[in-house]
Amino acid sequence: MSGKNFRGDRRAGGTLEDLAKACHGIDGAGYGAYKKLAGTYTEPGPDGLTVEIDKVQSDPFAAPSKVRVRVPRAVADLPADVVTDELDKVAVADFLARRLTRTVAAIGGGKGGKGRKGSGKSNSVSVGFIGQEVLERSAVVVTDEVIEVRLLVGLPAQGRRVLGRRAAGLLAEDLPDAVEEAVVAEEFDPDDLASHVWLLRDQEALRAQLATRDLVGFVGNGAILPRRAGDSDKPMDADTAAAFIAPEELTHSFELPSGRTVTGMGVPAGLTVIVGGGYHGKSTLLRALERGVYPHVAGDGREWVITRADAASVRAEDGRPVTDLDISPFITNLPTGADTRRFSTTNSSGSTSQAANVVEAAEAGATALLIDEDTSATNFMIRDRLMQELVPGDQEPITPYVARVKALYQDKGMSTVLIAGGSGAYLSLADTVIAMDRYQPHEITSRAHEIAAGSRPHELALGPGMFDPSGRALAPGCLQPTAGHKGKPQGAKPRGLETISFAKSDIDLSAVSQLADAPQTAAIALCLEWLGKHNDSRPVTELVDELLATITAESLTALTPGRAHPGHLSRPRKHEILAAVNRYRRLDIKR
Repeated sequence: MSGKNFRGDRRAGGTLEDLAKACHGIDGAGYGAYKKLAGTYTEPGPDGLTVEIDKVQSDPFAAPSKVRVRVPRAVADLPADVVTDELDKVAVADFLARRLTRTVAAIGGGKGGKGRKGSGKSNSVSVGFIGQEVLERSAVVVTDEVIEVRLLVGLPAQGRRVLGRRAAGLLAEDLPDAVEEAVVAEEFDPDDLASHVWLLRDQEALRAQLATRDLVGFVGNGAILPRRAGDSDKPMDADTAAAFIAPEELTHSFELPSGRTVTGMGVPAGLTVIVGGGYHGKSTLLRALERGVYPHVAGDGREWVITRADAASVRAEDGRPVTDLDISPFITNLPTGADTRRFSTTNSSGSTSQAANVVEAAEAGATALLIDEDTSATNFMIRDRLMQELVPGDQEPITPYVARVKALYQDKGMSTVLIAGGSGAYLSLADTVIAMDRYQPHEITSRAHEIAAGSRPHELALGPGMFDPSGRALAPGCLQPTAGHKGKPQGAKPRGLETISFAKSDIDLSAVSQLADAPQTAAIALCLEWLGKHNDSRPVTELVDELLATITAESLTALTPGRAHPGHLSRPRKHEILAAVNRYRRLDIKR
């Protein structure tokens, strides 16, 4: 009943009955006795469910144990027509993971569970955070052979003593039952699964059509954009929130693979300016477009808010580091004499940081920038005529965004969606102007141009080489773990959604507004380690492309070679991976 695990050490194994007996056998022992359980346990028969205990926590207060449960596809009996390709597998895994959050909640020691108490994390069972977005996650993986569920389980203890009888019930009975209830087709309505899959198919089909329609985004009629609260991503009650209705001039309809037709507002390429009074929904619309780079579940209210996948939100970010970056399109002739074609600082200003964010978005391949006046540096965005008269041009090192915005689209294909509440500087330049009134959009481009006639700001062409890929590469040894306790390498450690600790430095991601969830940040931490290991002097953008191709080919477990259970991860975008690299305070660049 023993065998070898993927690291080559001796492991236990047998049937689920053997697992229960082993738990009973260590009842009352010191917590370290749980390590004897690591191994593989399978129900009898060719289609038996398998429980794999990969890693046992060191004590009740440590990170929970890693447990996998595998159900053969023949047992799950999922309809074949909903698992036809990799996109379908993402949708099916997401559907099953959402069911799992409910079934495992019923067995844990937390609220709504069976009430089993104990020390530390005893009886906790987690499938990871699952928000409103539909993402590739490590929590549930659907292959042609099995459905594998990756759980974090707090093994029960009293003090630091094993509660073996509770462990037997948890591992050999409750977990298998909860997983089967979640993933076996006879336990749920197959139409619910089909609807979930078809929604993702349609969302991605619509996204693929945006560029061909010369759009950067789309907001479906009936969308509920406001959220329940500032700290919630759930939709406001439909009885309270105003449903979105597209203005006639911007209305588009899409016929989708399911046969449905979706109608709503297209956000055109070029420069789109969104105006309106305070609290009328300008920033709410922009925030929905920011999150529209990810598909959303039915009932979120934003399931038909679809944005180009490479759209990037940029803002001012005082204090962020900038390393060896060409910000000369916006900042030149500094009084210090610093070379802004290879600019570095450990504490950037608002204007410098926003310039860096725009350049880095271009470097990452963005074709659309999403900007809110409220979170921008005023002197980066505009420079009015009075200030131009007061401060001569040869004393001003900042070329404002308003002078570059048209050339960015015409020469580089980078559109801008801009929220403007206090300045009309962009109105005469805008290709489209949308006014938000009580959360409803109105197309007012002609009226805006009439009002702004004669006030067109000075425009500048892009100089040679501006916004061309810089070829920035990681210097040898960059993104390498530092030595920790007893010389053991200390890798990148996620700290919730907004922080990654790496090499005795904290990477602050609080201004990276398109991060989806903490598991995505955890994946980015592992991406940093991968980049350090595979650094070969190629541009870092090329390395990230290779990394994402590897994840596509091998799933998120490519980030944790040698570990069958990678923890709870969500797939990140190229933009957020590079955002973490660029905010690393020990970044060392080689050109």
